[in-house]
Amino acid sequence: MNGDWLIRGRDGRLSVYLPTDDAVLCRAERGPGSAWTPAHRIGGDQKLLPSPAVGQGRNAYAHLVSWRPTVPGEAGLVHSTHFRPRLAALDWNPIGHPNKKGDRTGTPAVAVDAEGRAHVFVRNGGGGVSMLGQKEKGGWGPWRDLKGREVQEELAAVTGESGRVELYAAVPGGLVYWRQEKAGEQPALEEALEASVRPGTLRALATSPQSTTLFYTDDSGDLCAWRPGGKAVTLLPSAGPGPVSAVRCELDGHDCTLLAQRSASGRVAFAAYPTEQESAGAWWTESGPALPSDATVSLATDEDGRVVAATLSPSTGQLFLTRRKDEPGLALEAWREV
Repeated sequence: MNGDWLIRGRDGRLSVYLPTDDAVLCRAERGPGSAWTPAHRIGGDQKLLPSPAVGQGRNAYAHLVSWRPTVPGEAGLVHSTHFRPRLAALDWNPIGHPNKKGDRTGTPAVAVDAEGRAHVFVRNGGGGVSMLGQKEKGGWGPWRDLKGREVQEELAAVTGESGRVELYAAVPGGLVYWRQEKAGEQPALEEALEASVRPGTLRALATSPQSTTLFYTDDSGDLCAWRPGGKAVTLLPSAGPGPVSAVRCELDGHDCTLLAQRSASGRVAFAAYPTEQESAGAWWTESGPALPSDATVSLATDEDGRVVAATLSPSTGQLFLTRRKDEPGLALEAWREV
C-alpha cells in the first residue's frame, strides 16, 4: 500500500489493509485491544491491479484508490470509502484516467483535506503528475495537470496540520513539492531540491502547524529529512532498503517522531527523536522476529495514544503486532501474530 496501511478508525479500533494480486483485504479489531476479525475483501468483487493507495482524514474515514483492468491493455482508477473498520466499505467507484484512457501510469497516492475531501495523485502518461479531487457537495472535479517532468513511480501525499494537501515526488537528481495555498485549490508546484533519491523510499509526515517533513533514502544509503524552505538533513543510515514508516507520538512527555523500517537483518528497527529536531540525533533499535524480505512495517497510535506497530508479509500473509508498554522509554510488548 502507498500510505499508512495500519490505521485507527472512528470507533477507536485498529484496522489493517492487506493488498493481494487482485484485491485489497481488511482486518480489524473486534474491540480496542481485543481479537481481530478474519480478512475480508474491500469494495466488492472487482479485480484490481497491484499497488493500491490509502489516505485518512480527520474524520478517520479511510479513502482507498487502486487501478483496475478495463479492456485489454488499458486500466482505470477506482475509489472506495471505508467509514468504520468493521463496516463494509463502499463499492469501488470508477474515477477515470489522467490521460482519459490508457494503461496504468503509476502508483496512486491519496490525501484527505480538513473538509474530508479526498485528493488523488498519480503520475500521468507524459511523466508529470495529475490530480483528481472530490467536490465539497459530492462527486469529483476534473482531472488537473500539475505539471512536472520525469516523475518517478511512487508519490508521497500528505495533509498538513493546516488541513491543506501537499505532495512530494522524486525526479532524476532531485525532489519536487506541490502545496495548496487555500483549501480546495489546485496544489501548485512550489519548490525543487537537488538530491540523490532511491526510488520507492518517500514518506511524508505533518510535523508542525507550518511544516510537513519528507523522509527519503539517498543513493549512499542515508535516511534524510527535508522540510520545504530549508535544506535536507542526514538523520542516520537507513536500517534497510525500503521506505520508513513514521508517526508523531508522545514519549516521556515530549513530542517525538518515531520511525520504523525493516532492517537488513530482517527485524524491525525503531528510531525516535524530538519532532523537527534532527540535530538531536537518532539511532536504530531492533525488535521482534526476523521477517521475510517482502515484509513492510506501519505505525499508528491507539485510542489511548500508545504507539502500535504492525508488520505484514504479502508472501506469507503473516501479520504481527506490538504496542508500547505503559512505562518510560520505547519499551514494547512481545510481538504477537494476529
